[in-house]
Amino acid sequence: MLVAPVIEHAIAAARKKGIPVVVDPKYRNFFSYKGATIFKPNRRELEAALGAAVDVEHPQTLPGLVEKLGVEAILLTLSERGMALIEKGATARKGVHRIPTTARAVFDVVGAGDTVTAYLAAMLAAGATPLEAAIIANFAAGVEVGKLGAATVSTKEVLAAYDEHGQ
Repeated sequence: MLVAPVIEHAIAAARKKGIPVVVDPKYRNFFSYKGATIFKPNRRELEAALGAAVDVEHPQTLPGLVEKLGVEAILLTLSERGMALIEKGATARKGVHRIPTTARAVFDVVGAGDTVTAYLAAMLAAGATPLEAAIIANFAAGVEVGKLGAATVSTKEVLAAYDEHGQ
């Protein structure tokens, strides 16, 4: 269903109406999401699509990915190492944000990526910046991995995780 022409048309239509587009790409059509607001692969998916390892420890390697993919920002999920948000126009010193994990316990990672995607979209729709959306999505993922199987995460749980983390 999501072939390149459908993806391109959907993104163009959303952008024309000012609707943020959050993409959790899979290997097929990985490079078809130009114009997306936030492109959210995990490290393994990104490396498979690029055919090379991505050195996330050196921030100068990350900004070029945004330009290569033609998106406004990339939120690269890094499992227990949290996330990296790379915004359009980023340099090694500005626009690359590391977001450490907030998970207290990890029982099951099934559904964590979907939780991140859903919270990113909801936060952007509510007017959050990409960084604000990523931080909230990170808290939601931290709650989700503490549950068995793919699980829902309520806003109450996210707020509790935020309050708990701040102490």
